[in-house]
Amino acid sequence: MKKQLDPTLPHTYPRRILLAVAANSPQIVTETYYALARQTDPPWLPTEVHVITTLRGAEYVRAGLCTTHQNELSKLCTDYALPPPAFDASHIHLITDARDTALDDVRSGMDNTHAADFITRTVRHFTADPHTSLHVSLSGGRRTMTYYIGYALSLFGRAQDRLSHVLVEDEYYFNHEFYYPPPRPVWVVREDGSGFDAASVAVTLADIPFVRLREGLPTELLEGNRTFSATISTAQRRFDPLHVHLNWHRAQLHCGGIAISMPPVQLAFYAWMLQRHAQNQPPVHWTTQETPDLAVQFLDVYTRLHGQTGSYEQVAQALREGITKPWFEERKSHTHKVLKKILGQAAAEPYLIQAHGTKPRTRFGLGLPSDVVDFTHEP
Repeated sequence: MKKQLDPTLPHTYPRRILLAVAANSPQIVTETYYALARQTDPPWLPTEVHVITTLRGAEYVRAGLCTTHQNELSKLCTDYALPPPAFDASHIHLITDARDTALDDVRSGMDNTHAADFITRTVRHFTADPHTSLHVSLSGGRRTMTYYIGYALSLFGRAQDRLSHVLVEDEYYFNHEFYYPPPRPVWVVREDGSGFDAASVAVTLADIPFVRLREGLPTELLEGNRTFSATISTAQRRFDPLHVHLNWHRAQLHCGGIAISMPPVQLAFYAWMLQRHAQNQPPVHWTTQETPDLAVQFLDVYTRLHGQTGSYEQVAQALREGITKPWFEERKSHTHKVLKKILGQAAAEPYLIQAHGTKPRTRFGLGLPSDVVDFTHEP
């Protein structure tokens, strides 16, 4: 049996990805790796490095980090006896537009839109692997690029993922000869002829707390390929006003303005719960004795939505002995799965069928305010 991974110990994950955005400062990769190795306890050592950049930025990244065996990333690993992470040209991810053409730079409004979508897709991809711990650096790239990658991690990040900013004084940060403090004195000459000892430069890693919103997102969003703006819009749903609309004639259900597609039996079950709620009927248990009985009530709702064609006879046959515990609990469970998948865990919560009371007298019904439920009865 495989050992369970512990999100509080991100350094133990088998795949550890350092992800950064870069414009013309690939130094942030080596500076961040240096700080992660030297200043965190226990050290978080990446097994691979990935950089999101533009065509212009890629030139700087390749020149500094992966053109020769003596590139700065390799030197860092040699100097401090660190395991070299996987990093080559295939780990440089060029931001592309809607036609999959790489951007030269990010300057216009449309460029920013493409950058946001590309960064969102990349972060979503890396966080889809449960065996991965992702460490995102905010230190490089255009300001909007760093904003997008931080926001994307807030949307998709998990407990084992981290966000940081590496701090270096400006006079060293903008020097293209400085990549990390070496273990021995190295004199670096500035353009004005002055110099400094690279070994004496202080590099500080600032951990940045962030709100993790992933658990509230719909499964379709986590697995899909939505744009940045669509992702934000979906995440915002949990804060939208509650509203349920059922169109009896078209057999259509909307929760919070979002279409909820359910199989006929599931839709009829939820419509039954909605109808009871709207008519101020009490929560129900499969053993509840009412006239007409529960099975007849459900079949009336099913007929109203779908008629007595198709699967009606099959449904009626399944309920010939009345509603049973397995049938009721399966309908409730499947209804919840559909709502959570489409709306997300957090946004779906108010629309779920709630338990009322304690065992053995637990009953089930909706907990929505009655004024948020409405019906369309005519075509």
